[in-house]
Amino acid sequence: MPSNSDITVKLIETPAELEGAFSLRIRVFVGEQGVPADIEVDEADTDPGTVHAVALHNGVIIGTGRLLPDVDGKGPHIGRMAVERDRRRDGIGGQVLNFLEDQGRARGFRQITLHAQEYVKSFYAGHGYREVGDIFEEAGISHREMVKEL
Repeated sequence: MPSNSDITVKLIETPAELEGAFSLRIRVFVGEQGVPADIEVDEADTDPGTVHAVALHNGVIIGTGRLLPDVDGKGPHIGRMAVERDRRRDGIGGQVLNFLEDQGRARGFRQITLHAQEYVKSFYAGHGYREVGDIFEEAGISHREMVKEL
């Protein structure tokens, strides 16, 4: 497993970084998982309250995620978590998740919700998220709502 000591997780600061995050999301969600391209990048991506993060290795984006301040009146929501295929299970997703949670704490959020794809809900459970409600379909993929107190 490659070392994560040379991974930097940070806020997106430039249009090129945002475009790189979108490109990664499209490869993962549209290319690998069949999510319709027209719903992958949405209006929340340009909302000034949205926090976008990237994980970089030698200047190359290998992971991304976003934190929305409020979704449907349920409060802060983490989503669009994606990691390059060849770096999955290297801890990159956990680094991005921890970074976004820290950003939420810094903004005074006390709880974060996310919609975990059913096959990765154990990843989120390992980071302190608990399942809420029943399985539901989102973009044709089974998900479970999960919540964490910060």
